Amino acid sequence: MSIRNKYEAELAQVFDKLVTMCRETERAIDRSVEALVRRNPELSRAVIDEDKNIDRLEHEIEQDCLKILLMEHPVASDFRDVSAALKMITDLERIADQAADISEIALQFGSEQYIKEPEHIAEMAKLATAMVKDSVESYINRDVALARSLDARDDRVDELFETVKRDLVALIRLDGANADQAILFMMIAKYLERIGDHAVNIGEWVEYAATGYHKMG
Repeated sequence: MSIRNKYEAELAQVFDKLVTMCRETERAIDRSVEALVRRNPELSRAVIDEDKNIDRLEHEIEQDCLKILLMEHPVASDFRDVSAALKMITDLERIADQAADISEIALQFGSEQYIKEPEHIAEMAKLATAMVKDSVESYINRDVALARSLDARDDRVDELFETVKRDLVALIRLDGANADQAILFMMIAKYLERIGDHAVNIGEWVEYAATGYHKMG
């Protein structure tokens, strides 16, 4: 096998693991919010427990990427591919951690009746999950337009966060006893907002891999 063919085979393996890591991360987001909405503590605990699988994938991909960089002497465009993958797995791992954090918070509600049904939180999760999926798809398919679209889509996640915040502040003003749950819901919404931000970060690394340009700040 030529050096080029060997490199392409090793990078394809990275792609495959990256897609697996992305699917596991998407599943973690979906299940963490499903557990919240359905009041399912067993599902929350499963999300927390399965986070270690995503950590393992991050470690494997990191090792694969470092091996390519050290052994294959990639040219500039190849170096960008591998460097972007290393940055992306950091964002995916953080997203998975935030899904686990949401599950941990969901357990704190216990059996108390919700002060508000989390419909906007569920919508935030749906949008954020789709953004994570498309961020990785844009990398695999070299789709810079899709990567750039994530920034505008994140605006809708931010708008929903502001809606959740306004609703919760109004509930606290109505009755101070709502404050404890309001804080928990606010923390969950903030994690989902951050997940959208991480998806945008991944999109920016996709653009870097394709063009050599990385948006700063």
